[in-house]
Amino acid sequence: MRFRPLTASAATFVGGLLLLLSVFHYYTAGFGLLQEITHRGVHLAFVLGLIFLVFPHRKTLLEKAAEARLLAPGGVPWFDWLLALAIAASVLYIPWIFEDLAFRVGNPGTLDVVMGSILIIALLEATRRSMGWPLPVIAIGFMVYAMAGPYFPGLLKHAGSTWNQLVNHQYLTSQGIYGVAVGVVATYVFHFVLFGVLATRIGLGQLFLDIASSVAGRYAGGPAKVSVFGSALFGTLSGSSVANAVTVGSLTIPAMIRVGYKREFAGAVEAASSTGGQITPPVLGAAAFLMIEFLSVPYSTIIIAAIVPAFMHFFGVFMQVHFEAKRFGLRGLTEEEMPKLRQSLAERWPTLIPLVLLVAILVSGRTPYLAAFTGISSCAIVGLFTRPRGNTPLQWVLLAALHVLLIVVVFGGIQDMGVRVGLFALGAVAAPLLAHAFGVQGRIRPLVLVEAFSTGAKYALAVGAAAATVGIVIGVVTLTGVGFKLSTIITGAAAAVAGGIGTLLPEWLGSPQGLTLLMALLMTGVVCILLGAGIPTTANYIIMVTVAAPTLVLLGVEPIVAHFFVFYYGLLADITPPVALAAYAASGLAGSDPFRTGNMAFRLGMAKALVPFVFVFSPSLLIVTKGFTGYDFAITFIGCVLGIVLLAAALSRFFLVVMTRAEQLLLFVAALLTIAPGLLPTLAGLALASPVLLRQWLAWRRNHGGGPPTTPPPLPAGAA
Repeated sequence: MRFRPLTASAATFVGGLLLLLSVFHYYTAGFGLLQEITHRGVHLAFVLGLIFLVFPHRKTLLEKAAEARLLAPGGVPWFDWLLALAIAASVLYIPWIFEDLAFRVGNPGTLDVVMGSILIIALLEATRRSMGWPLPVIAIGFMVYAMAGPYFPGLLKHAGSTWNQLVNHQYLTSQGIYGVAVGVVATYVFHFVLFGVLATRIGLGQLFLDIASSVAGRYAGGPAKVSVFGSALFGTLSGSSVANAVTVGSLTIPAMIRVGYKREFAGAVEAASSTGGQITPPVLGAAAFLMIEFLSVPYSTIIIAAIVPAFMHFFGVFMQVHFEAKRFGLRGLTEEEMPKLRQSLAERWPTLIPLVLLVAILVSGRTPYLAAFTGISSCAIVGLFTRPRGNTPLQWVLLAALHVLLIVVVFGGIQDMGVRVGLFALGAVAAPLLAHAFGVQGRIRPLVLVEAFSTGAKYALAVGAAAATVGIVIGVVTLTGVGFKLSTIITGAAAAVAGGIGTLLPEWLGSPQGLTLLMALLMTGVVCILLGAGIPTTANYIIMVTVAAPTLVLLGVEPIVAHFFVFYYGLLADITPPVALAAYAASGLAGSDPFRTGNMAFRLGMAKALVPFVFVFSPSLLIVTKGFTGYDFAITFIGCVLGIVLLAAALSRFFLVVMTRAEQLLLFVAALLTIAPGLLPTLAGLALASPVLLRQWLAWRRNHGGGPPTTPPPLPAGAA
């Protein structure tokens, strides 16, 4: 989102392109997508072309004022204008030759290879500018592997491909750059990002923060708990960790610092909480929409499966925040600092209408982009024709009439596209004229709507480049078959390690198959975290699901469970230094060291890191899996909740009083047992934790004279 400074004319031009991109997606969502390759081509042409106009080739240029020169029109160097035109032309070349494409696949012409080469090289540069070096380096590594196959040892060896063959596969087929990753971003993700921006502009985000403050603000460490609750609620609107961190953190981080939290911890709480926005129904992150395509399941299935993992994520962060607040005696919000919930609900309840419509349409089984179109339209109606207080009867009539018209246009069964567009245009023109004639004022002005559409497009730029670059990785995997080879290697390595460990353990503690699966999960989780140190969550998920998910499926894990395991661990990417986007965004608001904030956020996020292992061995936790039973779900859910409490206490070194190192270690082991699926491990973990918890209770009673505490313990020197 840090764009280069532009002159007024260039800024107007770029703003117009951003607005046009959002309008294109909004219109096609409501009135029909274009042919697949054309839709993806138009999306990519806008996104990649704009990247060269708004991201300079060196970050130092971000600080320089815009200066129009002969070789830098609008403050953009001539070569960036040239790159923007070249990459847009190379992207649109495929839709242009689409009728002949079937005859060119496998036998590309010279122009095909030239245009494909331009796209691949320029795409890597666009991704470097917008996302940094790690993802382009990974893509280059995969392309080198594709071309140097004969030189690799063992199972990794393959026949190799020429540059022409590589370009053919990446450029002319739907297995590469124009593949499922770009398709999902262009078809689903863009619309939901736009919905989140608009819902925030009309006041729904503020309503959620007010609710969170009323629920949790008064208790110990109140602002941090508000951050967790607020991020969970705001996550229902935004699938973006960074947008969540910036929006919620702008209010909660200063409050956390004010009541005594260290700056690094305040930023880390918001960063760790915000990553949960990508797995919070109904608007999940980009990876959730990719999951729909990969698994060919309804969106409602993904929503239901995400409920418990999302709860565990926020519960884990909440418990660490709670123990940290108790340990250092941090206060909650005073009555003067807390918002008036009744007043907030009275002023902002209409802003819930778009979210209710969105959820209802998603649950009904309609396409997600149609639900997003309805939600976006409803946001515009609520924002332009209602105000916080003093609404006139005309405003209520307009609100109801326009929503009825919207439902008729979208779901009325009108077959004639001209009639549908005409009705929609009639409402879009007549309602503002009527409102203007009677002096109706809304929550937002029309210019705010324009700004929200532009902002939504800004969020899409880096994500679009990342999706296209990940398409290169997927293309190499499908071209060389390396995914199956890596699955064989991982399975063999996991079996070898499990065999060695199995000789040291009694048979009742784990079967050879179970130990092999556990080792494979550990390897996959570690690679997810390592990849997350350099690339964002969506790219991490796509790469891991292409390479590692087949391994888990080979070992008997249900596909949806394997995908959720990778998805859940991929969430750690946004709080894993050195590229911890959510942590860096939060540290900017907290005025803290970004790297230390990222490390602290990673620790806060680890309280729920064991949950993916649980739902692999007990799939009932995801509800929608085969063989679901209420008994298995209840035992696993309760064990998870108790295990996360113990793990959070161990990581914080506090339950009722500060722990010794021995108690911390014992409680950590007990947490691992408690969280393991099954009644016996849970009971064993609780038994192991009992001496520590008893000692904690006795020490607490002794410190407080046998009665409940009346005041918090004093703040240690330097804690603030």
